[in-house]
This record gives sequence, C-alpha cells and structure tokens, in this order.
Amino acid sequence: MERLVAISRVLDWPSRLLGPTLPWLVAAVVLLKFLTVELRYVFYTTDAMLQDAVIYAHATLFMLMVGYTYLRDEHVRVDMFYDRMTARGKAWVDLLCVLFGVLPLCVMLFWFGWPYVRAAWAIREGALFFGGLPGTYLLKTVILCYAALLVLQAVAIALRSMAVLAGASVEVFEFNPERAD
Repeated sequence: MERLVAISRVLDWPSRLLGPTLPWLVAAVVLLKFLTVELRYVFYTTDAMLQDAVIYAHATLFMLMVGYTYLRDEHVRVDMFYDRMTARGKAWVDLLCVLFGVLPLCVMLFWFGWPYVRAAWAIREGALFFGGLPGTYLLKTVILCYAALLVLQAVAIALRSMAVLAGASVEVFEFNPERAD
C-alpha cells in the first residue's frame, strides 16, 4: 500500500506545482477586465486583443487549476451523504467516481479534443476575431492539458482510495485546514 501512496504523490506533482503558482492569473483577469471597461466607458473605444487576453487568461486559469482543485477536495460534489460516511465509504465513492465519472469524461475530452486541437495546430489558427490575440491553437491546447491534469489527479486519488480500502491510514485528499471541522 505504501507503494500506491508513493506513486499517487508523484502523480500529484503537477497539481502541487501549478496550484500555488497560477492564482496570479486571477489578478491578471481582473486587471485586464478593468482596463477593458475603462477603455469602453471612459475613452469610448475598445481593444480586441485586450478582450481576448481576458478570455485566454480566464480559460487558462480555470482549465489548469482543475487538478489542484481536485487534490484539495474543493471540486463540486453532488453527494449529500458523503460527509457522514466512514473513511472506507468515502474511499468507495471516490474510487467509483474516478472510474465511472472522471476517467470516462477525460477519455471523451481526448477523443473529441485531439482532432480539434490538431486541426488548430495544422493551420496555426490565429485570432478568434479581427484584431484579436493570435495563437488560438495554443488556447485550444489547454483543453488537452485540462484532460491530462485531471487524469493524473484522478488516478492519484483512485490509488489513495484503494490504499484506504486495503486498510491503510492515508488521506485521499490533501488536508484543507479551511474545511476542517
């Protein structure tokens, strides 16, 4: 069981790296949106690149933080009985959710996303709108990064869930002091 937990900690590495470093994008999104509003209402003009920058930064933040959110158990959970379950019960729910929810979702994202991203790269897809930021193919690549980060974190959670089911005393999710009772 120690080996499963050790492997899961290695799989956590991208989430642990990106989680603390990407929130600066929140400040960038707010600043860029503020500038967009100022341009529109104070100077009666607009800038397509600035508007695209808001979309790119927001999408990147959302998509690349998925693993960290899952690691910290701060994702949306639609299970009103989960909090009252034993550690084994929670481990079963977490394992089944990974196997029948998260991993199939990621397979579908890769299946449908790969041709979409490949086509964007083939033509080095430019701006979404006239005068916007070039490099839409880079933004579309974040879809595959999202799926990859989610797969890594889901497998790590599944491994820790299996360790709990086998009798190990390990936390499936990273301890979150804000949610501690």
